[in-house]
Amino acid sequence: MSFKFFDKLSQDFSELLNDKKEYNVVIEADKEENMKSFTAHSVVLRYRSSYFDKELENATANENYIKTIIKPNISVQIFEIILKYIYSGIVNIEDMDTKTIYELMVNANELEITELSRKLESYLIESKASWLRTHFSLAYHSIFDSNEFKDLKNFYNDIIAKYPNLIFESEGFTSLKESALISILKRDDLKVEEIKIWDYVIKWGIAQNPTLPADSKEWSKENFKALKITLGQCLPLIRYFHIPGEIILEKVKPYKKILEKQLWDDIIQHSISPNKSINSIILPARIISNPELPSRTISTPEFPLRLDEPFSTIINNELAELSSKIDYLFLGKYPL
Repeated sequence: MSFKFFDKLSQDFSELLNDKKEYNVVIEADKEENMKSFTAHSVVLRYRSSYFDKELENATANENYIKTIIKPNISVQIFEIILKYIYSGIVNIEDMDTKTIYELMVNANELEITELSRKLESYLIESKASWLRTHFSLAYHSIFDSNEFKDLKNFYNDIIAKYPNLIFESEGFTSLKESALISILKRDDLKVEEIKIWDYVIKWGIAQNPTLPADSKEWSKENFKALKITLGQCLPLIRYFHIPGEIILEKVKPYKKILEKQLWDDIIQHSISPNKSINSIILPARIISNPELPSRTISTPEFPLRLDEPFSTIINNELAELSSKIDYLFLGKYPL
């Protein structure tokens, strides 16, 4: 039999955080005008955060054997919560507003405190789905360059897959990060005709190369090469073999120089003889049937039930708000 005294252990370590006698680390959080210094113990930081382990390894101690770490991008409020968690293993979010919880998740991930960031990610998806939808831009600013937040990325990509025009027809689509575009193109359930996806990808790629001539007929070999390099991660995700042959000739052929020769040969061969084997990989056709709105009596993560409003009003209002905020994101007007 084992007796576990985790509550007392947590309490004792919380008291250690307030002990100013034995600390050997100072952490400066927030920007200069709001900066606050926190004291901590290297042995605790090293074992609780791989980020701090690496930072302390590289930091130089002063004459008093104190090492200093500066984190101007983390607010005093957030860092205080994180530091208390590092020592006690406790985070109380009961009275915390959702934006603070979101920032706590992002900053915990930055400090490589995976257990905390993943727990908060799950909480936000399960309990704060409406807030996540209406703060779409905040997520695109903070999660799509990270290798983490896979569930949150899927949450947003599920919405985009069903309502792709929210992204593709937004005024600032061409400002979308490559990593975000790739994650969208990988979806088998992206409800857009494949030739339109091709058009959007070409539009995005051209926008990343502003020196390209407006008329592609005037492009040089180097111009096509530049576009090919830009779209290197996107082109393999296009389902070429599900685009009708006549449309291939009209839309894809003008840009065939950005495709590998073998792929282009296979596209033509397949359009002529669909049953003949080819060397290129044929990706499955996307499922592009019109998305059905969830039943009014069912609450979903994307559209939670509100009994006091007509369901059609809820859907239209939330999609309109989401679309508006996506435009604000790309145009740089939305206050985060």
